[in-house]
Amino acid sequence: MLVLAALLEVAGFLFAINYVYLSAPSNGQALVLSDLISLGNNQQIHDATFRTEDARITGDYCSVPLKNSFCIGDSKPFFTDNLPSDLETPTLIGVLQQNGATVQVDPQPAKSVLRFVTQFVLPLVFLATLFGIIFLAKSGQGSISDIVGFGQIGRRKKKRLSLSTEVNFSNVAGADEAVTELREVRDYLLDPKRYQAFGAQPPKGVLLFGPPGCGKTLLARAVAGESGVPFFSVSGAEFVESLVGVGAARVRDLFRQARMVAPAIIFIDEIDAVGRRRGGGTGGSDEREQTLNQMLVAMDGFEVTSGIVVMGATNRPDILDPALLRPGRFDRHVTLEEPDRNGREAILELHARDKPLAADVDLEYVARRTPGFTGADLANVINEAALLALREEHAEIRMPQLTEAIQRVLHGPRRRGRLMTTEERKRLAYHESGHALVAAALGRLSEVQRVSVIARGRGMGQTIVSTEADRVLLTRGELEDQITVALGGTAAEEIRFGEPSTSAEDDIEKVSEIARQMVGRYGMSANMGALRFIGRDSDVFLGGEATGMVPISAETMQSFDTEVKRLVDAAKQRALDVLVYHQEHLERIAERLEELETLEGTELEMMLAPVRPEMNFVSAGVPIKPGGNGTGDVFSTTPAD
Repeated sequence: MLVLAALLEVAGFLFAINYVYLSAPSNGQALVLSDLISLGNNQQIHDATFRTEDARITGDYCSVPLKNSFCIGDSKPFFTDNLPSDLETPTLIGVLQQNGATVQVDPQPAKSVLRFVTQFVLPLVFLATLFGIIFLAKSGQGSISDIVGFGQIGRRKKKRLSLSTEVNFSNVAGADEAVTELREVRDYLLDPKRYQAFGAQPPKGVLLFGPPGCGKTLLARAVAGESGVPFFSVSGAEFVESLVGVGAARVRDLFRQARMVAPAIIFIDEIDAVGRRRGGGTGGSDEREQTLNQMLVAMDGFEVTSGIVVMGATNRPDILDPALLRPGRFDRHVTLEEPDRNGREAILELHARDKPLAADVDLEYVARRTPGFTGADLANVINEAALLALREEHAEIRMPQLTEAIQRVLHGPRRRGRLMTTEERKRLAYHESGHALVAAALGRLSEVQRVSVIARGRGMGQTIVSTEADRVLLTRGELEDQITVALGGTAAEEIRFGEPSTSAEDDIEKVSEIARQMVGRYGMSANMGALRFIGRDSDVFLGGEATGMVPISAETMQSFDTEVKRLVDAAKQRALDVLVYHQEHLERIAERLEELETLEGTELEMMLAPVRPEMNFVSAGVPIKPGGNGTGDVFSTTPAD
């Protein structure tokens, strides 16, 4: 503070010098240049001084013309700022001298030097001193003093880095296998001598990988909380900088901090940001590769007995460098997947234990309604239900709020701004009813959970068809059923209105993808054989689908497209046959859906109960009724399998 006060005093001193010593004299009458020339031609200018630094002419003029260069009248001072150009100044001086004026030119060398020092040198010294104070300051967050510790990881949060977390395994649900694998890490950190006496070496590194939202970070924090050791949590992006060598320095600093407080856990989230496979021709000065090399050396540089365990998390294990995955570095790979039904129920109970639930809330039913949800999704469902209960001023969370929360997570909140015409509403009701009826006719009655024509997010309606149990393997027949159900909406529109609408956009996308995967990935085509035509994309996230085509000939590609079209056309005809067979039921369900907007639960089961689950239908031709004009809007129908 004293230095800053001194700098402010220096700044005030510079201002005073500029104001007092460097300002040009301004006593007398201000004359414009034309007036000065006129007075000079009238021989009224007695004396004039051209001040170079001030860019000003000062002097005295006489009220009457001079006589023999003497003023016989009143003499008055003047100054002029509107100076002529450098080429015209000698001419002005000559005019004044010819008319009897005494003219002088003052270059003002002292003022020139003083102006240079005060307006250029001293301000630079002032700024350099000020920035030096900021750079060298050792306290205060957000200061540029961070450049002094540019190679230090977490330099702004050192205290938080060394604290142990309060999360433990009781805060984790739905990942029993992963918890079992990580208990050994906890036991080693609690009692490393037990492992040494037995001659067993615990894992030096544990890599957690799985789709986003499955609890990788939560598990790492739980291990630290169970063992009670310091938990160093950093992101892989914190090591990547544009300056070469900074990332490597931060890696060294991180392991140095961990050694000082060992036993400890180093957790690197999104490790693929720094651990991506080396190569690509970027040269030896690539910052990311240097950082990765330093991390490999650091993980080899500490003994098992040092009590340091490195944990990493990523959803891109396919792009990690092989040297990072070998034994001795990340010894153990723990896979996290979307929880099954029992796991989802446990996660729901975990997140609902501190929230007021009504007595009729059935979390097992909610778990069955949420296949494919991750732990983060389920936590969001409970939170959305709590927010809805507060919005509706209920004292407890009830089943309607949980059901609505599932829909909000799946499809987004209701959209009330888009008003459909009567024709659009009827078409949408038939479309969604077609999905539900085809699913019931194919023996999937128990899987039809909800049919709605309420707009949500980008979609205009939803038919939710999900399996009772979480399936790992799907047969060709089951995939064909999925295609048929997805095309049930378009088939229903063609039967009732004579033509399809743009409502089938998402259905067509889903159908095309399933058919392509059946032919090109799973070898489920008798015509194409058990060959793979779709390669695995190295840039796809874990849990995504591979879509890139392998190199094939033009003839094979044409056969591939023909087979995909054959599968889709066969499913479309199958859906038409089903709906023609059950056309009366289709009319009844669509009318009821148009009236109520949503069908689910017992009422939906009663509406679909008369549908006969037969696999073969005799096609008698598709009766096309007039009246359809295909004016439906784009919307989303997303069966969740």
